Amino acid sequence: MENTTSAASPITGHTGLICLLGSPCAHSVSPMMHNASFEALGLDYRYLAFDVNEETLPTAVAGLKVLGARGFSLTMPDKNLMVSLCDELSTAARIIGAVNTVVNEDGRLVGHNTDGIGYMQSVKDAGYDIIDKKMTLLGAGGAATAILVQAALDGLKELSVFVRPTSRFYDRLVHTVEELTEITDCRIRICDFSVGMAPHEDTCPVPENLTFPKDLIVSDIIYNPRETKLLTMAKNQGNPFFNGSYMLLYQGAEAFRLWTGKEMPVEKIKKEFFSDPFYSKSNLDHLRRVIAALNAGNGISHELITDEK
Repeated sequence: MENTTSAASPITGHTGLICLLGSPCAHSVSPMMHNASFEALGLDYRYLAFDVNEETLPTAVAGLKVLGARGFSLTMPDKNLMVSLCDELSTAARIIGAVNTVVNEDGRLVGHNTDGIGYMQSVKDAGYDIIDKKMTLLGAGGAATAILVQAALDGLKELSVFVRPTSRFYDRLVHTVEELTEITDCRIRICDFSVGMAPHEDTCPVPENLTFPKDLIVSDIIYNPRETKLLTMAKNQGNPFFNGSYMLLYQGAEAFRLWTGKEMPVEKIKKEFFSDPFYSKSNLDHLRRVIAALNAGNGISHELITDEK
């Protein structure tokens, strides 16, 4: 479906609706990001945010379907419940058990999960090719599961997932790994992770005296603060690193493509709404050596990801 008009056009009876459902959601950058993209491409859509929790989600979804909304995004706490409200699910959304993007295809609600796609694209944006390489994940929450699933589907060679045996996500992780093992060639291990995590700047999911392998690429999907303690450790040891700034951008870009059939003008959106992602710019020489080695097939790329979502 394509609604095309001139940039900054007024809302008319033809303007299509796309929105965000979640609670809370007023802080989201998504309305600004998507509306700026619609305007840049001359698409006659508007994107709004609505505070909708799990209790009111079924009613809101039914209303959007009746109104003919082109689609919508979901954030916490609605992603898991949305699975049961869709008529069809993408492979990733089905395995993850969560939906963050819905497309209304002539009355059929098709659920997708673009979080993992967003992370994998942010890896490429940071300058790394990790396909057929190894990744280590710390945690098994919603964002980590999305990354796990997409990484396996995209063709990573090996994944190690560290999670506490007492985690409420443990049983779900076991089921997810079993399914991925059946449909991909990725080797996945579940490892005991006994270090606690908390949403505070001065905490870190790994011991402070841990020495990273010299070719380890360290990423933290948190974007506020820009430099977490984990990234500081990587910086101090000379490892390449980046944060989660562009995971947010690229998951939205994939949703935009699903709704409109157009590519989001990501360079424009980067400049307007995203500060520079936190890359190890002080270690550019080291980065170039690592990337050159990976491109030449002389090394194995690792990803170290924390998940607090």
